[in-house]
Amino acid sequence: MSAAAGTAFRAAVEAQDVEAMRACLAEDVVFRSPVAHKPYPGKAITAAILGQVVEVFEDFRYVRELGDDDGHALVFEAKVAGLEITGCDFLVLDEDGLISDFMVMVRPLKAAQALAEEMGARFDRIVAQAAQG
Repeated sequence: MSAAAGTAFRAAVEAQDVEAMRACLAEDVVFRSPVAHKPYPGKAITAAILGQVVEVFEDFRYVRELGDDDGHALVFEAKVAGLEITGCDFLVLDEDGLISDFMVMVRPLKAAQALAEEMGARFDRIVAQAAQG
């Protein structure tokens, strides 16, 4: 991932700027959730998920960044429902430098379960936002 692409996405997340995050996504991006079985294809659903995640995570901060020309890993810490959570955003870029594959992993299990519960409660809202484009 180019340094510029990584910096733009990281800055957008840290600013909780969903439109700037959306601008970093390829139209055919695939989002792979840490708590859902199936991947979510498409920019609209991925942006809607990110919009809700920024509301669910408390005290979010990136603590480490790894990357090369093909991808980027952004390690983060936050709280969900008062529980400490550590995770990593694994980003793969397309030839235009946009995120084409976005996989998230989190730990520990109890915090992952809290994340699943919080996001599950918002799923109808996520689908409605994605339908609006």
